[in-house]
Amino acid sequence: MTLLGFLMVTVYLLNILFALMLIFISRKSASSTWAWLFVLFFLPVIGFIFYLLLGRNLQKKHFVRWHAVQQEESIEAFQDQHSALAEGTYEFPNEITKKHQGLIKMNVDYNHALLSSKNDVAILAEGKEKFRSVIEDIENAKQTIHIQYYIYKMDEVGKSIFNALVKKAKEGIEVKMIYDDLGSRTLRKKDLKKLMDAGGQVEAFFSSYLKLFNPRINFRNHRKLIIIDGRIGYIGGFNVGKEYACLDDEIGYWRDTHLRIEGNSVYNMQAHFLFDWHQARNEELREVEQRYFPSFTVDADTPVQIVSSGPDTDFESIKNSYIRMILSAKKYVYIQTPYYVPDEAFLHAIQIAASSGVDVRIMTPEKTDHPFVYGANSAYGGDLLESGGRVYRYKKGFLHAKMLVIDDELATIGTANIDVRSFSLNFEINAILYDERLAIKCRELFEADIKESFELTKELFEKRKTWTRVRESVSRLLSPIL
Repeated sequence: MTLLGFLMVTVYLLNILFALMLIFISRKSASSTWAWLFVLFFLPVIGFIFYLLLGRNLQKKHFVRWHAVQQEESIEAFQDQHSALAEGTYEFPNEITKKHQGLIKMNVDYNHALLSSKNDVAILAEGKEKFRSVIEDIENAKQTIHIQYYIYKMDEVGKSIFNALVKKAKEGIEVKMIYDDLGSRTLRKKDLKKLMDAGGQVEAFFSSYLKLFNPRINFRNHRKLIIIDGRIGYIGGFNVGKEYACLDDEIGYWRDTHLRIEGNSVYNMQAHFLFDWHQARNEELREVEQRYFPSFTVDADTPVQIVSSGPDTDFESIKNSYIRMILSAKKYVYIQTPYYVPDEAFLHAIQIAASSGVDVRIMTPEKTDHPFVYGANSAYGGDLLESGGRVYRYKKGFLHAKMLVIDDELATIGTANIDVRSFSLNFEINAILYDERLAIKCRELFEADIKESFELTKELFEKRKTWTRVRESVSRLLSPIL
């Protein structure tokens, strides 16, 4: 046997071994397993290297355990709400929460997501408005500033927030900052030295010396949170960088959605930040300082649930919340997402809603930052068209908003996209708003964005080019691992 023949046989045998390991050891879903087998078949050995980086499950033992999930009062509040919902004695704050009590109970039972009824919520749909509000709240902070972003760039926008943080740290305010090591790969420790010298604390989430070969490269902290004095919270789709403020000429207009919340639901946001903080530091959190959860009141009554998901949980709470909302809709379901690569459960739910006469509309960007994602967006958009739904492509700029609204009753805004990565791989966080006024505002935002979009009709979909159809087919096969 020649050397070349020996190498080919070796590669073939190794590929069979890798495939057997994938099937019998990894215990992935059938769709994900087939997608990885597809990669192994066409990219022998190299495909397995990709699998080592992107395909392995993260074992629960690698996660920090939180021995005291929240302060004692919050644990008691959770138990009380859990029991009242189970016994049917819970007093719902409005008719919408009463109507959707199944969704509330599901998130309380499986995500410890308390429903908080005392919140003042503002929707921020422009980057400049969001950053201006953030800096103002930072400047007015009295005790603590906790900030967490998947992407933080030290450009003109990042520096404006950073300088405000440094100033407050010098004043003696506690400043804690988390950034994702991969998402913020352009951020260097020396860029943050000024804050640390001023007394601020900084941690990178799942850091590695070799960022592109990080063994946890597939499990990223995609959350965007700011918690100020334990009473004001920001949550949504905006990261930190000039493109998010529409200051990048190459990218152009950036369409996103964020929330500013003042109220008791901020306690849950604070709890998630503290968990991630200790996870980033690889230390256990055994007790929570009461000062992080101050007592206060707000003159507003918007019910909110903060729902999280990630590889550290067994229940895909955000995805299941999406599905529950979709299947409860009677009039309409409007969805905005930059990545529409649904799994089978979500796809079936959206098809059932559309085929039942519900006005289902999905909006994605005309241009995406990933060729396979564009193909998957197109392919699954075609499935929705076949079920009677409507698909829009946003063309004014890049659509990055993650929003779902139904029936002028419920809306959810947060960090989770409609894809497997957000459903099960990334650490994500969303706010569910049980409020007619805010749901109408979300619907109006969607309708305004329709004017900046074109509708992908069945006729246009059927006229797509052969190369587009091929790309869609490949993207659909790879969708469980995109």
